[in-house]
Formats: sequence, structure tokens, C-alpha cells
Amino acid sequence: MKPDNNKSFGNEGEDIASDYLKKNGYEIIERNYRFHKGEIDIVAKDKETNYLVFVEVKSRKSLEYGEPEYAITPAKSKQLKRMANYYLLDNHIQNHDCRLDVITVLFTPSNPPLINHYKNAIP
Repeated sequence: MKPDNNKSFGNEGEDIASDYLKKNGYEIIERNYRFHKGEIDIVAKDKETNYLVFVEVKSRKSLEYGEPEYAITPAKSKQLKRMANYYLLDNHIQNHDCRLDVITVLFTPSNPPLINHYKNAIP
């Protein structure tokens, strides 16, 4: 598969995750925030708790390589924490409650995508 197709597939998963968050009372603040060599897929505000939420989206077309949740390795978790800190510094945000969530999107051949939202998935 070409990298462009993988990027398009990833964007589709992020679109689904953004729609899911909006439907569940979140405000999308930013998508694909980049700093140096890292990226945060979605930055959102949980209107219920007023938390700033950094969301990593993992999409899969099948379970051939395992559940999408398993793509969050210790190294990936460390990078996400670092990126969240960069975002806070870059946007001059202090003393604000934050959390790191993971949303997985599993595309199925004949059904709508299966979405799982793991709140505070990365301590």
C-alpha cells in the first residue's frame, strides 16, 4: 500500500474519532498538532470536566497485526507525553487539568467502524 493511502486511511480514522468526540460533548481545539518530529492527532476539551485532552487515534483495517490498542508501546506513550508538554508550553497553558486518551477505530467489512475510547489511557 502506498504511503499516501496509509495517510488517507489514518485521516479517515481521525475524522471518525473527531466526530465521535463531538457527539460525546467534546470541543475539538486542534488536529494534527506538530512540534519538531512529533504529532498529536487531536487536542480537545472535555466540556463535562473542562479537561484538555490529548488524543492518540489508532486505526486498523483488520486484526491481522493485533488490536489497535497494542500499537501504544511504552516508547509511543513517552512520545505522547512529551508532545503534550510541548503543546502546553507552545500555547502558554499553565495550571490546567489534562489527560491523554486513546481512541481506536477498527474498520469492519460489513459494519460501521468499531470505536473504543480509553480515557486517561496514558498515565
